[in-house]
Amino acid sequence: MHRVSVHRARGHWPREEAAGSITLDFDARHRRRVRLSADQGEEILLDLPKAVAMADGDGLMLDDSRWLQIHAAAEPIVEVRHRDPAQLARLAWHLGNRHLATEFRAGVLCIRPDHVIEALLRRLGADLANVETPFQPEGGAYGGHTHE
Repeated sequence: MHRVSVHRARGHWPREEAAGSITLDFDARHRRRVRLSADQGEEILLDLPKAVAMADGDGLMLDDSRWLQIHAAAEPIVEVRHRDPAQLARLAWHLGNRHLATEFRAGVLCIRPDHVIEALLRRLGADLANVETPFQPEGGAYGGHTHE
């Protein structure tokens, strides 16, 4: 089993040298130490100095200097919309006030399914849609690792 102790953000590693890939949902991409399987079947030990919110296109360097490209797996997500941008901002405030992991896209807030929160958002006038898509929530003001 190969060990991974180096993570590099998209654009900061030699992507053309990728020897393989690994497809992970958000929970698996936000880890410090865990055993994982690359898409090609190779078992690896992720052993980073600290937990990092890895994103689609990031790279992991194996202990033999090979690189794996990270692919964000599609997962169940609820898209939250409102026709009024000011109300969408209000919905974002309610999600943040509840410390919910939220991804911000153009005109859309994305959260994980939660029937209680979904009912609240509907009461506040939100339009909701269940989709399967990669999830990359904001890291917060103290995360120190962001993606464009």
